[in-house]
Amino acid sequence: MGDKDIISKEIFQRMVRDFATYLFHLSVTEVEILETEHHRIEDRRADLVARVTGVDNQVFLLHIEIQNDNDPTMPKRMLRYLADILLAHPGLPPIKQYLVYIGKESLRMSSGLDLEQMPYRYSLIDMHQVDCQDLLKQDSPDAWVMAVLCDFNDRPPRTVIHEILTRLTERLHEAPPRLREYVKMLEILSTNRDLNLNIAEEFEMLTVIDLEKLPSYRIGEKRGIQKGIEKGIERGIERGIERGIEKGIEKGMAQGMEKGAYAKALAIASELLAAGFAPIQVAAFTQLSLEEVEALKKGKDA
Repeated sequence: MGDKDIISKEIFQRMVRDFATYLFHLSVTEVEILETEHHRIEDRRADLVARVTGVDNQVFLLHIEIQNDNDPTMPKRMLRYLADILLAHPGLPPIKQYLVYIGKESLRMSSGLDLEQMPYRYSLIDMHQVDCQDLLKQDSPDAWVMAVLCDFNDRPPRTVIHEILTRLTERLHEAPPRLREYVKMLEILSTNRDLNLNIAEEFEMLTVIDLEKLPSYRIGEKRGIQKGIEKGIERGIERGIERGIEKGIEKGMAQGMEKGAYAKALAIASELLAAGFAPIQVAAFTQLSLEEVEALKKGKDA
């Protein structure tokens, strides 16, 4: 599942919660990621172990493995993981193990072993049986991200990824840190699918295209803004504004200032303030002085 050393604990906690909720149908209230570096695990792409608290206050350990091929040794590996976890965390509550299969071929792996000493079983989730639309139709960014692991039903991977990224951007464009977290989750999970897509590049491209529809871009095109916002805006927004500014300079400089430009600038500033832009951003957009914008804001707040 990628380089765990550069993935935040918060992202892993959210991933465990999402797996439990949308795939395993477990009601979870608390998640604590447990250390697994000392486990003897060959394939580190999909190894999550967490202490989980359910809605009934029942505490258990949740072990998740994601597998993208039919490994005939998987039941033995799962048994060894179980032994490693028990040895590493003695005295902890019961363990629930889940193997999530996302491979292209039909599932051929067993969900356990019938040993002479004991029977051994774990839960096996076949993502071929999960329609991505079942998650995409949910009103939840978590479910949308989880859909990348599901069956696309002959839909092109880029189409599905674009739908997920578009929904995330529309829902979270005013909360850049959360948006980045979800995109990172999507990037992590997509590494377990042979999609041949760069999620970061797809996100950047979609963000720039979508931003051309925003008021900030249209104002730049009409007004010939000479400088962009100095801080507080994500890279995609900055690129969208820069492209709007360039086109605005080409047209606005040739046309010059229209009669009544000051009144129009005040009207635009009023709309931007109402939309939540900071005075310094509004001043950059409209070429009004910061004092004029702050005075306009005070008048609106009065």
